[in-house]
Amino acid sequence: MIKRFIVIVAVFFTVVATAQENVSSPYSYYGIGLNTFKGTVENRSMGGLSMFSDSIHLNLRNPAGYGRLRRTTYALGGSHERLTLNSDAAEDNAKVSSLDYLAIGVPVGGNLGFAFGVLPYTSVGYQILDIREDVASRLEGRGGMNKVFLSAGYQVIPSLSLGIDVNYNFGNLQNHRTLIRDEVQLGSRDISRSDLLGFSYNFGADFQQRLENGLKLHAAATYSPTTNIDAENSRQLATIAFSPNGGESVVEERDISVADSELTLPAKYTIGLGLGRPNKWFFGGEYVSTDDNSFLSVSGAGGANANFANASQYKFGGYFIPQYNSITNYFNRIVYRAGFRFEETGLNINNQDINEFGITFGVGLPVGPGFSNINLGFEYGQRGTTDSGLIQEDFFRLSVGLSLTEARRWFERRKFN
Repeated sequence: MIKRFIVIVAVFFTVVATAQENVSSPYSYYGIGLNTFKGTVENRSMGGLSMFSDSIHLNLRNPAGYGRLRRTTYALGGSHERLTLNSDAAEDNAKVSSLDYLAIGVPVGGNLGFAFGVLPYTSVGYQILDIREDVASRLEGRGGMNKVFLSAGYQVIPSLSLGIDVNYNFGNLQNHRTLIRDEVQLGSRDISRSDLLGFSYNFGADFQQRLENGLKLHAAATYSPTTNIDAENSRQLATIAFSPNGGESVVEERDISVADSELTLPAKYTIGLGLGRPNKWFFGGEYVSTDDNSFLSVSGAGGANANFANASQYKFGGYFIPQYNSITNYFNRIVYRAGFRFEETGLNINNQDINEFGITFGVGLPVGPGFSNINLGFEYGQRGTTDSGLIQEDFFRLSVGLSLTEARRWFERRKFN
């Protein structure tokens, strides 16, 4: 067990080190970036549903699910995304790969479970060239906010579980702006940075009730209250010269004193309802509401043409298993998943609402004689619009996740005859 913990901690630090800049989108210029965490590959493949919990998988969106966990489970996931960015004037392509989450769930006793892990939560990654008459500006940004979490869930009664996430948020946002004027030999560069530190919380409830006809009713809810985290801000101005190959050299540089501030993470709640036959099929729907995301003043990014309002998400999805205990046919034991999601991000630019949708599907491939599996997820989606001089992003994402379940519990007392 000690060797296992050493490996886990080493991988944790690797994930944290590589969690930054795992998005390539001009819309990450606004606020604290795009919310990149959509849950495990299993969640993503069902339209991002966070309401379904069982005894052998981790639900990183609803901590109440850990009260139903019956085996120690490891979860690791990553994704590769290809984007096509279109405007009225041009088209460009981008691609990015990222580690999405790493977590461990441990049942303790019959009704109590814990989990801990790390994941990138929001990401900033963009390069924008803006040319207007005799002035050209180049905008670059990177960074994001990560979370280390400790969660607990308790099964109060067979049909009801409650849980809590305690998240430590950390990361930084870096925004570079280079300004060049026609017939002016030197340019200017403005670098702003915000280092984010603070705690946030998420509360969850999970209700599952068997019905007389063999079906099971699922209902779930989560709530994250408004939370303030610290933002340590800095700014640097420089006069720069350009070499013939496009490189930059600093002629003069000075630091600007910027007051530290607080970032308010808005309140968020989720409610979902579904119906299924255990080990056979499930279908559910979910609604997510997030309060006004007024983040523009934190990182220095944004502008007079951008505003934030309340955000909403609508998700539908489910799974189907032909025959979960089939011995002769491997394909009958595969979990087939599909879903759809639509998101009103709350971001408005040039009087245009920036919305996003995704169509998802995936498979869960059993591995070995136990409950472990490899999960593959696919998503096609679209973000933004080409109206009012904006950019529309079409993206295709391939996600791969491992859900490894141990045969016994860590804290189970061994019995000898």
